[in-house]
Amino acid sequence: MTTQTSTSATAGKPGFRLPQWASSFGFQIIAALIVGLGLGLLAKYTGSTKTNPNALGATLQTIGSSYISLLQTAVVPLIFTAVVSSISNLRAVSNAARLAWNTLLWFAITSLIAVLIGIGLGVLLQPGAGTGITQEAKYAGKSGDWWAFLIGLFPKNFLGLGASTTVTDGVASTSVSFNVLQILVIAIAVGIAALKVGKAAEPFLNLNASALAVIQKVLWWIIRIAPLGTVGLIGNAVAVYGWDTIGSLGKFTFAIYVGLALVLFVVYPILVRSHGLSIKQYFSGVWPAVQLAFVSRSSIGTLPLTQRVTERNLGVPRAYASFAVPLGATTKMDGCAAIYPAISAIFVAQFFGIHLDFSQYLLIALVAVLGSAATAGTTGAVVMLTLTLSTLGLPLAGVGLLLAVDPILDMGRTAVNVAGQALIPAIVAKRQGILDESLYNALRHGDPFSDDAVATAAAADVRAGDSASDASEARELAGAKV
Repeated sequence: MTTQTSTSATAGKPGFRLPQWASSFGFQIIAALIVGLGLGLLAKYTGSTKTNPNALGATLQTIGSSYISLLQTAVVPLIFTAVVSSISNLRAVSNAARLAWNTLLWFAITSLIAVLIGIGLGVLLQPGAGTGITQEAKYAGKSGDWWAFLIGLFPKNFLGLGASTTVTDGVASTSVSFNVLQILVIAIAVGIAALKVGKAAEPFLNLNASALAVIQKVLWWIIRIAPLGTVGLIGNAVAVYGWDTIGSLGKFTFAIYVGLALVLFVVYPILVRSHGLSIKQYFSGVWPAVQLAFVSRSSIGTLPLTQRVTERNLGVPRAYASFAVPLGATTKMDGCAAIYPAISAIFVAQFFGIHLDFSQYLLIALVAVLGSAATAGTTGAVVMLTLTLSTLGLPLAGVGLLLAVDPILDMGRTAVNVAGQALIPAIVAKRQGILDESLYNALRHGDPFSDDAVATAAAADVRAGDSASDASEARELAGAKV
């Protein structure tokens, strides 16, 4: 009798559990930012440098680079399976062509607004005047141009992969890279072909959907350890760059972040409110993805979380979100392809004493609206900037001046990119009358993974069911909980 009582008491004793606010993904990211900032400052002031890091600096660098490597590992299969699946899912959406057209149209509209803000700030703040920087910085990296963009549309192999070999001190090293734009073209072609084939392609589409589910599950595991990666990424950024690097380019950095803030906290809220939606609900819904984008500096790496908050928090139907969000992750870049190249091009012109006329400002806007896709297959904002400079006839050497602060700027740029990638599907869904506004206006729990527990419970209910009807009821109940 005594043993039974003791066992029962032990089983009923609750174990240690974190408070609800402490288990929130958003709180964990913010806490990691603070810890990373403190460790980065400690590493910097104990002598850690980019070329000669101390033990703490090397640890932060390893943690950060390892986390980014984990995200990048799943990029190629994620893009291919997500795009193929999204195209096949459009079968379940009425007026699919109209949705696709409206999505691209709103991508262009918001890019135009963002680039106009960038031009205005560049003219007003004069970031390239009186910097005190010499012209010794040279840029010898990859440049963007329209012809290379058009050629880049044609895949060289099925996976869009490329390899380059460099020889240093007699030792050859080979690195493999992938062209996101080519992968996107391949996936679109395969997805459309599968739809045209019809019933015979069902096994392939089912296999692709299963592969996507597995890849996303792996990515969820990676995203769950984002707080650890955040400590390394932010700590390394502070230890390597710090405020000293920003000093001479302070006005330029300030102009970029003012532009990003205007887009994120003024333009986007105006668009949300003008469509009859709650601004508070938009930010609370999209914030987990914005936080991860800020620290990871990768729209593609943030893609699974962006799609989840777009569906679960903003109420966009899954069939449409699975098309619009992956497309936005490769082409919708208000930060990288609009604000940044506009202000940077004006900076370079002012630095070299080149006067820009009205027609050249129009060219900046045109490149921003039409050239966003060019960043998908290369290295993002830097190549978008070289594309803008070459179109305007400005010296590419100016890019070298800005590379020192590029990682610091990239955090803000990517956060704005992701916020826009979730916003446009919500706006289009609202305009087309398919937005689930009850889900959009629902209470937020601060945990983008909360429905994982519901799905697990649903699976357990299905396994425990005694009949097919019991399983069906369990699935319906899980859906209602989500």
